[in-house]
Amino acid sequence: MKPGSYPYPPDEFDAAARAGGPRGVHRAPRSRWSRWWPFLVVLVVFPALAYAAVTVLSDWDGLSSSDSGTEAQPPADDEPADDPTQAEETPAATPTETATPEPPPPPPLDQARPVDVFNATNRSGLAGNASDRLEAAGFTDVSALNWDGDDPAASVVYYATANDITTAQLVAQTLGIAQVVESATDAPEGIVVVLATDYQAT
Repeated sequence: MKPGSYPYPPDEFDAAARAGGPRGVHRAPRSRWSRWWPFLVVLVVFPALAYAAVTVLSDWDGLSSSDSGTEAQPPADDEPADDPTQAEETPAATPTETATPEPPPPPPLDQARPVDVFNATNRSGLAGNASDRLEAAGFTDVSALNWDGDDPAASVVYYATANDITTAQLVAQTLGIAQVVESATDAPEGIVVVLATDYQAT
């Protein structure tokens, strides 16, 4: 405000100013700095404070983010946690099956082997009947004889060696005899048939 535009009448403070004494504070003219420094404070200090606050908050968020990143993450639902009890099962080794050896083939049938038929009963004609049945089955060397040893309890067919087993079995089957015995003593040569009372003539 200019001195000439002051609306109030002069007083004792004005007189003191003219006399070179101290001036009233409310009368002193304000400098340009005193009028502008509040605006400078607002324009400079507040932005600086705002920048500092943003910087502090950014550093705090980064610290929180880094700390949270170090936390152990739980396993995802589709990724099962390692379970030491679930060991992979090793399939048991399949035992090797031992091949069962096939039995050797039976000896060949020899209907030319001599067959002696003995009647060990009191019934006449049994040896002849059995001889006819064997010849009809294909045997070519059959003899009918009487038995002079101990009477057997049941009819029996003897054969000399294992090679005669097939021929002896066919003789027994032809005559309906169940008992077939290997005996070189009772059948020194070929096949021997001893007819007992159980023999059924046809």
